[in-house]
Amino acid sequence: MDLPVMPQVRPMLAKSAAKLPAGMHYEAKWDGFRAIVFRDGAEIELGSRSTKSLTRYFPELVAALAERLPERCVLDGEIVVARDGRLDFDALSERIHPAASRVKTLSERTPASFVAFDVLALGDESLLDAPMTERRQRLEEALADVSAPVHVAPATTDAELAERWFEQYEGAGLDGVVAKPLDLRYMQDERRMIKVKHERTADCVVAGYRLHKSGPVVGSLLLGLHDDAGTLQHVGVCAAFTMKRRTELIAELEPLRMDSAEDHPWAAWTDGAAHEASRMPGAPSRWTGRKDLSWVALRPELVAEVAYDHMENGTRFRHTARFRRWRPDRTAESCTYAQLEEPMKFDLADVLR
Repeated sequence: MDLPVMPQVRPMLAKSAAKLPAGMHYEAKWDGFRAIVFRDGAEIELGSRSTKSLTRYFPELVAALAERLPERCVLDGEIVVARDGRLDFDALSERIHPAASRVKTLSERTPASFVAFDVLALGDESLLDAPMTERRQRLEEALADVSAPVHVAPATTDAELAERWFEQYEGAGLDGVVAKPLDLRYMQDERRMIKVKHERTADCVVAGYRLHKSGPVVGSLLLGLHDDAGTLQHVGVCAAFTMKRRTELIAELEPLRMDSAEDHPWAAWTDGAAHEASRMPGAPSRWTGRKDLSWVALRPELVAEVAYDHMENGTRFRHTARFRRWRPDRTAESCTYAQLEEPMKFDLADVLR
């Protein structure tokens, strides 16, 4: 491979903001695997955000890119998997598997797509120093006749339209909107873009905690919500406390600490089969490897208000939630899925059309 921009490239990143800034280039924020695609003739490499290779996990996508991309190019975009008209991050995560036979099966069962939103090189020309407006024009020209499963991300300079996308596209599983200055050069591994994501709050039962890797202080709080049957389901964690606050939490939570998890709603957390019927912390996962998933059980009585962006399959927080405050006025039994806001349904095909 001999391209004007060579692996390894660390993608340009975004910093969070509460609202969309005016006068910028706007795109939907995709909920998938960020990927830099390098193509030099028959050679294709998919580089992840951390520069690790994703190529072997998406053979069907490599074949599609070979048929549809210019002979020599470097593109920035997102690998996604869609099910039932919306993005499915769980299905995408399953694609990262060590067994070649499983990779082949999943490539047929849950094929991936690539959504391109930037171009770093075309032919023998590096575009890293070209402004965003020029790179977007070159991207649209280079992929003018592209077809599924390769797509060009919709983009606009109309802030009002971007605001509508922010509201509508969540229903298709997208993550928010990204804004890019019109004159922005491609700055590797720098937070020069701006992302605005959905944020909502929920009152959750604090049913346990994990210790921090640095010592006997709280690392994360384990959160639960009751389903229609009254079963407490594990929906995620909240973390990002200061070290001082982590130490304080140990003392604050001590009165609720249980000697064992025997009488806890998640008592069967070590039983792999039990996870098929209920959501509990410590579910077996190839992502966790040998990571210690043990946790300290608390009597499920304390309620915390947390902020979250969106739910994965309607059952758990997609990302780590953010602690807002304790809710002594709420009972644990009142913390149910019913309080969660359902985004308006929107067909992914209408986003990519």
